[in-house]
Amino acid sequence: MQTTTDQRNAVGFDFGTTNSSVALVQGNSSVRIASFSSGGKESYSFRSILDFEQYKTPAGARRTHVFTGPSAIEHHLETEENDRLIQSLKSHLPSRTLTGTEVFGRRYKLEEMLARMIGDLRQHAEKQFASPIRSAMAGRPVHFASAESQEDDDFAVARLRQAFLLAGFERVEFEMEPVAAAYAYESTLDHDELILIGDFGGGTSDFSLLRVGPEVRRRGRTAQDLLGTSGVGLAGDAFDARIIHKLVSPALGSDSEARSLSQLLPAVPAWIYAKLEHWHHLSFLRTSNVREILRSAHRRALEPEKIAALIAIIDENLGYQLHQAVQRVKFELSRSEAAEFRFDEGSLELRIPVTRAQFESWIERELQAIEQCIDGLLRTAGVDPRAVDRVFLTGGSSFVPAVRRIFAARFGERRIRSGNEFTSVAHGLALCAAERVW
Repeated sequence: MQTTTDQRNAVGFDFGTTNSSVALVQGNSSVRIASFSSGGKESYSFRSILDFEQYKTPAGARRTHVFTGPSAIEHHLETEENDRLIQSLKSHLPSRTLTGTEVFGRRYKLEEMLARMIGDLRQHAEKQFASPIRSAMAGRPVHFASAESQEDDDFAVARLRQAFLLAGFERVEFEMEPVAAAYAYESTLDHDELILIGDFGGGTSDFSLLRVGPEVRRRGRTAQDLLGTSGVGLAGDAFDARIIHKLVSPALGSDSEARSLSQLLPAVPAWIYAKLEHWHHLSFLRTSNVREILRSAHRRALEPEKIAALIAIIDENLGYQLHQAVQRVKFELSRSEAAEFRFDEGSLELRIPVTRAQFESWIERELQAIEQCIDGLLRTAGVDPRAVDRVFLTGGSSFVPAVRRIFAARFGERRIRSGNEFTSVAHGLALCAAERVW
């Protein structure tokens, strides 16, 4: 293939369900990743999140300010009332019924909210790269979360394209995220290989089987080099939700009972705990109706201290902190056979022991779905696992030992590689853009 004549346009945008990143191919063909300041530290990830704040002007008029990325998190932690967090918007792209949402009395279209994040990300990258960005190679999953057909995937891509255009882009091309990760891995090779890419994001797990290497680049890529792609609409967010459901919610009363006349009934409706599994939904629970339900439950509960802990989580708006604690214990379980879930925020303190074996039993259904997806890809492509030279795993959930064992069982541990788990897709998208003529 030809290369672009203006590498200032060789920009890769990995807009993810949970985290996003941007990369640029520089004049010497090296790749630069944009960094972001978060909590006094530099990170290469931009949280794909919005925080809406309602405030009053000196004249008494109500206004809404929108924060994105790291500033959204920082502002949310500093604000006690009148803000609403929204994330995981990418997972709603295939839905024809979810067109938007109302925040503080104003209707926001889904594409408009996505554009706000993408636009801020673009402007931040422009400042770092000291160059205008109007074209980009953007990532997309093989199958979007909640997509049930090719038509759903096409619909999602069309909406995502519209969001990029609203964000100030003049042109955007899309490449599958695992294929982009393959470009990043290929840049380290001095020989050709048949590789399997596993890309584990927040909302989807995606896989590609393809040939890469210097000879492939020299002769020019063909459609036959991509032997197959597949994906499943679950990943890190699903693992986190299982930890909340199985480990945290019981400590907050999900299994508790309350007396109602002569009967024992669940103390708190199950839908409240379902909201808790997606921490950014906590704002939906901060209503007078929910507070009354919980006060009543606390009075009648056989374990009122657990209901009191749930009330503290909601009243003190500790959803983000809870999410961070879940992330920490998941990471610790990736390194050790046992860990302790620790949550010490506001007026609440929780200490709950947990083992890796327990965690793996909780995510067994998700692991089986990943296994079936990989086996189906190999079967459809007609490739024996022994013919695969390397397996490259990227994304946060690639650290989970049970996930890695899926690949070790089929390909052997020595063939598994990983690296730059949170930026390899953006890196590869930029390299992909450098190969295209814009």
